[in-house]
Amino acid sequence: MKITVVTVGKLKEKFFREAVSEYEKRLGRYCRLEIRETADEKTPDGASETEREQILQKEGARIAKFLPDSAFVVTLEIEGRRFTSEAFAGEIERLGVNGVGHIVFVIGGSLGLHHTIKKRADLAVSFSDMTFPHQLMRVVLLEQIYRAFRIINKEPYHK
Repeated sequence: MKITVVTVGKLKEKFFREAVSEYEKRLGRYCRLEIRETADEKTPDGASETEREQILQKEGARIAKFLPDSAFVVTLEIEGRRFTSEAFAGEIERLGVNGVGHIVFVIGGSLGLHHTIKKRADLAVSFSDMTFPHQLMRVVLLEQIYRAFRIINKEPYHK
């Protein structure tokens, strides 16, 4: 299975880059992982609703370039569906059994995701009602994908 993580913005902090690198290495046993970064737009303080929409639209257009028609797209959104780790693993396993060969996870920027990207999603997932920086969310997502593959393969890790 191929897993692509599309993110808005780059990892600046060394500790986040090291964590992502570790999970990339661990996931190599289970899937073909690809991480695609797109540029983030600077949001001025006190941005108007029009400015915010324009920023989301620009970021959305960049994200859309990484969403093949054949891929199963999962957006990370506060409004999305919540899973336990076991249920998340079950969803990934179900997709694979049903012939899905490529899952794309999308992490938006500081303003979230443009409505066109949300509409393109086959599944919206929420990790919490809280907001997380996209750099941290990338680490959390990769850890949960790794945990899911360990659960699917009945390997110790998830307890």
